[in-house]
Amino acid sequence: MSPQKSSLAALTLGAIGVVYGDIGTSVLYAFKEVFATGHVPITPDNVLGVLSLFFWSLTLVVSIKYVSLIMRADNHGEGGLMALLALASTSTQTKPRVRAALMSLGVFGVALFFADGVLTPAISVLSAMEGLEAITPEAKPYVVPLSLIVLVALFLVQRRGTADIGRFFGPITVAWFAAIGVAGVFQIVQNPVVLMAVSPGYALQFAVEHYHIAFITLGAVFLCLTGAEALYADMGHFGKTPIRIAWFGLVMPSLVLNYFGQGALVLADPAAAASPFFNMLPDWALIPMVALATAATVIASQALITGAFSATKQTIQLGFLPRLTILHTSIKEAGQIYIPAVNWALLAGVVAAVVFFGSSSALAAAYGISVSMVMIITTAMTFYVIRYGWGYPLWLCLASTGVFFVVDAAFFSSNLLKVAQGGWFPLVMAAVLYVIMSTWKDGRRLLNEKLRSDALDLPSFLDAVFVSPPARVEGTAVFLTADSGTVPNALLHNLKHNKVLHAHNVFVTVRNHEVPWIGLDKRLQIESLGHDCWQVVINYGFKNDPDVPKALAQMRGRGCSVDPMSTSYFLSRDTVVPTLGAGMAPWREKLFAQMHHNASGAADFLNLPNNSVVELGSKIEI
Repeated sequence: MSPQKSSLAALTLGAIGVVYGDIGTSVLYAFKEVFATGHVPITPDNVLGVLSLFFWSLTLVVSIKYVSLIMRADNHGEGGLMALLALASTSTQTKPRVRAALMSLGVFGVALFFADGVLTPAISVLSAMEGLEAITPEAKPYVVPLSLIVLVALFLVQRRGTADIGRFFGPITVAWFAAIGVAGVFQIVQNPVVLMAVSPGYALQFAVEHYHIAFITLGAVFLCLTGAEALYADMGHFGKTPIRIAWFGLVMPSLVLNYFGQGALVLADPAAAASPFFNMLPDWALIPMVALATAATVIASQALITGAFSATKQTIQLGFLPRLTILHTSIKEAGQIYIPAVNWALLAGVVAAVVFFGSSSALAAAYGISVSMVMIITTAMTFYVIRYGWGYPLWLCLASTGVFFVVDAAFFSSNLLKVAQGGWFPLVMAAVLYVIMSTWKDGRRLLNEKLRSDALDLPSFLDAVFVSPPARVEGTAVFLTADSGTVPNALLHNLKHNKVLHAHNVFVTVRNHEVPWIGLDKRLQIESLGHDCWQVVINYGFKNDPDVPKALAQMRGRGCSVDPMSTSYFLSRDTVVPTLGAGMAPWREKLFAQMHHNASGAADFLNLPNNSVVELGSKIEI
């Protein structure tokens, strides 16, 4: 095998393990939930109609919408809601109102993603553990405790990183897809009439003859699509080609075969609809399949947790969350990170969901509404990207996204029926997260406007200072400031209290841009201010790892050399006091002030040496 083919095979294997874990475990509960409510009578025509809905939902939403259309909207090779938000925002810069609306919509989509991050591990592991009931009904009281043990153990090992276990994800997930495909084939052979469901006529007939039931059924059918966003979100890790090969070569065929196999079983034995996935297995295969299902659901949960860490980092760098402690768990892979605050928050939410709902069927009522809203948001932002970013004709943009918007809206409308049964759970979580993120963004904007209004012009200030210069001491002082060209408060305090100025002074502003990566060749913008003073702007994309000392090391040979052993970093630490003035509601001002107080220091976020930071505070009212 050539190196190129070997690399493609390795990437495809990795994509199967990471990208498709969530959608791959939906076979455990999706088909079961269609008949669980009792709204859909188990008749041959209804079973074929439901199977046809499953097949064409996977085809339209995953194969055509995501694989064929949305994966084309890559942001320098990166995908996901944050990357699409950045593309849509950039495409509508000349339309400030549209851009502001898209930013709000995108932020709410990110909040929905985090809410989904709570429900996915809960429903996946619970559904796998419920397979124990197929072995013996006496296992029912132990399903929830065992699920909690698995989930707690999963979150406890996050701090160790995924490098050691990640290499097993692909083979285990391949084994899972092979197993569910074979199980489906075994049932299809005994009742091949289910293969007729590939015709869309059965789905249309079911929708026309039972339109009131079909609308309710869409909420359960949608469960087979949960995890489709991962195809786009993980595009930057594996590339388009491996993800597409994995989908068409293994994942979709296995899913279709298993769903059709469950349908064949229910046609032969309607009583099996209570748990069609495990009832389709022979007795000798139950225990191995429960073990494999548990491993598959843990992998699906792991992929989503890792995605939550990555999304949090990107959200922080785009300015929608306060700075949190970010730990790198690998010296080789920059993307392998661990965020303690996010990890424990997710664990708390997952435990609450498992304990509160208690079963996969109960969780299914809460599951899906957040994902369906994310899909609508994705479709809407895609329209603005291809219309204003790529410049395609309006009719083509409306045609290409309009069909998917109708499909997404139909699924979302059906999922709205679940709000009272548990759909409120992810919506409340998403609403709380949205308030936090929007408050932080607005608060930082108001704070920066206040600082700019009171700030002094840096070049003019330095010219005035050096008319009668203070004493100069050896070494380099690095002043971090939010706005370039303004005098940082730390400099004023240093001159006031110490009455000295360092031999070399560097005024640093870190700017995060709405692109995933900014290369080293564009990392620094350096401007000499005279008197051995420099203004430096450090540029990062939302997937770069900010490291100020490492970035400043590039100044060597460009007029100033920053020696780590003789450099002092000065941070302007502001104490925020909420006021009743114009800007935000008082309760939001108090929330922002509390978040500002609790946020970890910029030294952690920017990887500054802890022993070289001088903190100087000032009080700012907003």
